[in-house]
Amino acid sequence: MLLTMTTTHQPATDLGHLLHKHPDRAQSFTTSSGVAHVFYPKATNEECTVALLLEVDPIALVRGPGSALTQYVNDRPYAAGSLLTVALGSVFRTAMNGRSESYPELARTPIPLVIRIPALPHRLADRLFTPLGWTVETKEHGDSRYGDVTLTGVNKLSDALKHLYVLLPVLDGGKHYWVAADEVDKLLKAGDGWLATHPDKELITTRYLARKRPLVLSALERLAEVDEVEPEELDNALAEPKISLAAQRKEAVITALKEARAKRVLDLGCGGGALLRELVKEPEFTEIHGVDVSAKALQEAARKLKLDRMPDRVRERITLRQSALTYADTALAGYDAAVLMEVVEHVDPSRLPALEHSVFVVARPATVLVTTPNVEYNALFETLPAGQMRHSDHRFEWTRAEFREWADGVAARRGYRVRYVGIGPEDAERGAPTQMAVFDLGDED
Repeated sequence: MLLTMTTTHQPATDLGHLLHKHPDRAQSFTTSSGVAHVFYPKATNEECTVALLLEVDPIALVRGPGSALTQYVNDRPYAAGSLLTVALGSVFRTAMNGRSESYPELARTPIPLVIRIPALPHRLADRLFTPLGWTVETKEHGDSRYGDVTLTGVNKLSDALKHLYVLLPVLDGGKHYWVAADEVDKLLKAGDGWLATHPDKELITTRYLARKRPLVLSALERLAEVDEVEPEELDNALAEPKISLAAQRKEAVITALKEARAKRVLDLGCGGGALLRELVKEPEFTEIHGVDVSAKALQEAARKLKLDRMPDRVRERITLRQSALTYADTALAGYDAAVLMEVVEHVDPSRLPALEHSVFVVARPATVLVTTPNVEYNALFETLPAGQMRHSDHRFEWTRAEFREWADGVAARRGYRVRYVGIGPEDAERGAPTQMAVFDLGDED
């Protein structure tokens, strides 16, 4: 993996004094993960570029966390992340601390810098580096999550190195070594002077500390002391994580079913029974029918529901049936409500008319709930590569306008009314992460 840093501060070769690495020599250093090479592709009074090239030792790499396969087959030898920051901190430690005996004034002076990382997970790069005064330019590597990222700005060299030391593993979203309590001290030391005031300090802290909640809480408390945050603001920052999107989705579905006063409910495309397990907890749903094309999924649903150990009075409320949603099944007719929770996006677009016929004509419940991802919101998910759908089996993901066009058409053709509900945190421009259509026959059928 490679990182280059260029300055035009003149004389530019003073960069070698700040880094304690002479421009006329190529040097190599042994790190915990391989050999780091430092050399200068260009060194003139007008412009000077230093390069850090890390050759990862594959034997050392497999000592880190991960499965037997992922330890050997992964992107870590090539993409910038925690391996590179370990080398950065080891090779440029004195410069990162802002010390220079021969050029102390220059070490305290912001200088023009251009930093290039040819292979970096870039989804959050602009969001994280821009508040620190960097201009971010990214050339994407196809549809992957990696890009050729260039940072341009005027910063003290020590600050630039600290920004990289913290944010490279944050962008990568993982570390090659076990994260222990001493990582909090490392984070606060490298983040001194900038992290406490960064608008995304909670995100940075959470990802840097590998989402280990006790460590994250400790770091945020100490950052709050530095930033003199009001106690109520700190309480909000340290609050328990918000309810997951999956839980919010199930809650919204159950609320809509209760509003419709449904008693007999179909869970179409029930999969492993995630919604069934919530429905059975609600006594007003007197008959619950789970349907899926996969026999294996129905077996998993039965196992998770613990059907064999349920009291008879509860067990009698539940039926599991193997059936395809694109084929007419008259056994599904006569129910109060049907739910297709995150189902339609798994159906080939050419088969959607068949699904429409089987659900809205043959089964024809009084209420139909359809939830599906809002593709516009995907850009806000930290770890989802640009252009990639949320699940490998999704055949498509609709924008809000596309979903409404489909649902409005179904409602008009089949005699239903339809309204729309957003599920999850609402973004002013992109809407909610999940969109739900509530179809209702009312008194017309």
